[in-house]
Amino acid sequence: MMTNKHTPQNNFVPAQTNPPQSFYGLGIAPKILDILERIKFKIPTPIQLKAIPLALEGKDIIGIAQTGTGKTHSFAIPMVQRLAQQKGIGLVLAPTRELAIQISDAFQNIVYPFGMKTACLIGGAPMHDQVQALRRNPRIVIATPGRLLDHVGQWNIMLDDVSILVLDEADRMLDMGFVPQINKILKFVPKDRHTMLFSATIPKEIMEIVSKYMKLPVSVEIAPSGTVAELVTQELFIVKKESKNRLLGKLLAQYHGPVLLFSRTKHNARKIAIAIRTMGYRAAEIHSDRSLNQRREALEGFKSGKYKVLVATDIAARGIDVTGIELVINYDLPDDAQNYVHRIGRTGRAEHKGHAISFATPDQSRDVRDIEKLIRKPLPIAKHPEFPPEPFEQPEAESSRRPDKRQHGHRGGGQQGFGRGFGFNRGKKNYGSKPHNKPFQRSSRKF
Repeated sequence: MMTNKHTPQNNFVPAQTNPPQSFYGLGIAPKILDILERIKFKIPTPIQLKAIPLALEGKDIIGIAQTGTGKTHSFAIPMVQRLAQQKGIGLVLAPTRELAIQISDAFQNIVYPFGMKTACLIGGAPMHDQVQALRRNPRIVIATPGRLLDHVGQWNIMLDDVSILVLDEADRMLDMGFVPQINKILKFVPKDRHTMLFSATIPKEIMEIVSKYMKLPVSVEIAPSGTVAELVTQELFIVKKESKNRLLGKLLAQYHGPVLLFSRTKHNARKIAIAIRTMGYRAAEIHSDRSLNQRREALEGFKSGKYKVLVATDIAARGIDVTGIELVINYDLPDDAQNYVHRIGRTGRAEHKGHAISFATPDQSRDVRDIEKLIRKPLPIAKHPEFPPEPFEQPEAESSRRPDKRQHGHRGGGQQGFGRGFGFNRGKKNYGSKPHNKPFQRSSRKF
């Protein structure tokens, strides 16, 4: 563990409105440029434009960008190029199995011409296969923290040779309780290493890790923390709990493209998936009770069009990299407002338009306010002829009905002290973009 603490340089870099038309000029080796050309990577995203040159110089980086902006190649390209020039291995830590697999897949095209091997160490997969992959001396290891420590404990891998370390989706790793494992891993890796941290949001807990384990990192912020993708329109239905399934049926009949639906719990995810199948649509589930093979089949089936709807919990919010998701439905609002941004970031990717619809019950005015504060604008309320918006309960009634989650050790969304004084001059003004070609009307909010 490093004893001297460093704070990141105040060096936030805004996105350029006119990025270069190719990856040339970023310091990328010709061999990798040929690979990018072959896989049709022509225009760098803003995070790639800013992070790649700094990473190639060996600088520690804090990369802040919303989901779906190309963060993986922002560290994959520099890691492969630097490892081709020096000894050591690259280690990438990811919070979920799906994200680790996605990162591993992204590396394959880049490492192949260099003859580098990779290993993907995730829970739910056979240890034997992973041990065999480690015996082939991979130069790059992608892992979830728990499974990596399992292999370290069995002496299948030593972390003494790690020269480049990446913490991907670092805020999600903290949310999922991986802090003890991350601290333990950071004790095993050498102090003299190149460290990169990428995330959509930067809570204070991450800044504590930064000050402890990174050397004068440069912060590259492409969008402020909590920023929603520009091409995603949003709306909110205020409905009673017992009306959610009926409203869901109306929406599924209206939207014909792929739909990603989020549930707060795995138990509810199962119930929702059954209800959707009863409506006549093909649906799959992805949550912690599903085996790795079941989760892979669900994700691949969703990508291929076999399933119209993928029902997921937040464990999968950042491991689903599917272009062309037409609609994200928050059947349940997330426990943490930050997860709202990650959920709806699954649509509106790769320059495609997307739409996000959230269901809120009348007693969830506080949860809605937390989300609105984070994204810095109100959620437009939709009105369906069969589902007139229910009024939100008054804050006094809400506080007497249910305890404040944040005062009882739970992970509540938003920040404390944001209560009934909140207001955005609610009235006739239309704050949100209209959903594309959808017949719902706006209505003023009632508290």
